Amino acid sequence: MLYWTLVFLVIALIAGVLGFTGVAVAAAGVAKLLFVVFLILFVISLVTHLGRRRSGV
Repeated sequence: MLYWTLVFLVIALIAGVLGFTGVAVAAAGVAKLLFVVFLILFVISLVTHLGRRRSGV
């Protein structure tokens, strides 16, 4: 998922440099959304891993 975030970020940067503002804004929005989803899933994974470690399983 982090890979796709970086792909959309690069697309947004290239589109912004070339003057395609609509494409740049859309790609940046998708990149932000994917990054937030990645962070949420990472935190959930971290919490469940730490919870399992403390319970001795």
